[in-house]
Amino acid sequence: MNELLRWLDTLLEATMPHLVAVPILVPMLTAALMLMLGEHRRRTKAALTVVSGLIGLLAALALLHWVNAVDTGTGPGSIGVYLPGNWRAPFGIVLVADRLSTMMVALTGVIAFAVSIYSTSRWDRAGVHFHPLLQLQLMGLNGAFLTGDLFNLFVFFEVMLAASYGLLLHGSGRLRVSAGLHYIAINLAASSLFLVGAALLYGVTGTLNMADLGLRISRLEPADRGLVHAAAAILATAFFAKAGAWPLNFWLVPAYSAAVAPVSAVFALLTKLGIYTLLRLWTVLFAPDTGESAQFGQEVLLAIGLSTLFVSALGITGTQRMSHLAGYAVLISAGTLLTAIGLGQPAVWAGALYYLLSSTLAASAFFLLIDMIERWRNAGASIAPHENAGNAPFLSEDLTAMDNVNLDDEQQALYGRAIPAGIAFLGLGFVACTLLLAGLPPLPGFIGKFAMLSALLDAPVISPANWSFLALLLLSGFLTLVALSRAGIRYFWTQPMSSMPALRAMEVLPVAALLAASVALSIEAGPVMHHASDTARGLYQPHAYRNAVMGAQQVPNPPVRKVSP
Repeated sequence: MNELLRWLDTLLEATMPHLVAVPILVPMLTAALMLMLGEHRRRTKAALTVVSGLIGLLAALALLHWVNAVDTGTGPGSIGVYLPGNWRAPFGIVLVADRLSTMMVALTGVIAFAVSIYSTSRWDRAGVHFHPLLQLQLMGLNGAFLTGDLFNLFVFFEVMLAASYGLLLHGSGRLRVSAGLHYIAINLAASSLFLVGAALLYGVTGTLNMADLGLRISRLEPADRGLVHAAAAILATAFFAKAGAWPLNFWLVPAYSAAVAPVSAVFALLTKLGIYTLLRLWTVLFAPDTGESAQFGQEVLLAIGLSTLFVSALGITGTQRMSHLAGYAVLISAGTLLTAIGLGQPAVWAGALYYLLSSTLAASAFFLLIDMIERWRNAGASIAPHENAGNAPFLSEDLTAMDNVNLDDEQQALYGRAIPAGIAFLGLGFVACTLLLAGLPPLPGFIGKFAMLSALLDAPVISPANWSFLALLLLSGFLTLVALSRAGIRYFWTQPMSSMPALRAMEVLPVAALLAASVALSIEAGPVMHHASDTARGLYQPHAYRNAVMGAQQVPNPPVRKVSP
């Protein structure tokens, strides 16, 4: 076994430069192939989506293993730099695989593979071009996580957003069109701010390479520093809108609840992309070694994070729609992560990165689970209690009509009867999502929050911001528990269940896989937290990232052979 692992490490090290591009190239080529097949080859496209998701997941896991197992002397773990045009940084395009980017690509791979399977059950037939749009969305996500260039980040953002516009409208309907218009408007405005901020930053520094930006900002003239800060503020506004930060998140809950379930599950990653971008740029551009620009905007980031967390916690208690509950859970996660980043403490970042994995998996699973629950409840609502008495007469509202409420119409005992498998799965899945989103033990939501709370209380000086975050972290978890418990009582307890849920294996397996991945985070909490801690330390001191990017060497051209006449 050890020899096999060593052989695998050697193989990964040899293929690493090209492996960085696989999560981008595979969905891009798959989407191109699907467009050539035409719309009538739905089964072929569905199979290609699943295969592409599996390949992307395996490549992401291989990258994640490589950055943790191979030490190239560039710092903690390894940092893989790929030069697609074979131009050295900062002149050419750069793809960077470090601990943070590979973790996010692996998370995307897990969710994408689950969603690709779930979508084949029925939702891919609700409209046209679902599978190509999903592949382009994944291409944009993976490219944004892996790029080391700010303009390339903009390009991948636009690829992702263009695909998301079509996916949000998939299935048509007035509600989706209305929510889609708000979603498109806010994202077009954010993209415009992104472009303006990047142009201003380039005009001052002369570069858009992230690593090079950090080096040049540390050597800026005092007269130019204000312009860089203004450019960073414009960029941050764009990323706040994409991350779902208050007050720019009014569009998120309606849009996510209007989309079909597989799309909503993937959209849970979009807010995390905004969080990732803020964390990446803030730590590289305004690291402690950037002089007067060090930790620029920390107070604003902290205030926006606390506001987002507070408003979202209130919002989740004020809604009773299942899909809105999931949307507010995404916002609570965004507020928690933004606040943790704003605290500027690597120990808090480590817990936040672990929490990011847990909350994203839980939100994606919850969106898929809600689809099955609402379909079951809507189907049951259309059946009068007496029409389905043979299936579940003991849950009929007209119990007074029975001679004996302890017996059904066939005089069979009501108590001791087994719960149908479909209802049991939905109920247990709902309980698991509740525990994950509320942050209750023993699931990873609790471990992530506990790690952040421990880091806050271990600080030499506990500031008012630390106390505020601690209080809101506990309050948001409690209010999430109350809101989801209320919804569980309403959907599983108080209403009559006059029909049994018709669940397909292609629907059950992805949700079970996402919940199993969450349980695996708890079982492997030690290694995952170790990875998160190393990632946080590398972010706080990004010199290894900068050195790896700026020191990446070009591949030498093959020698030219002269052919004699």
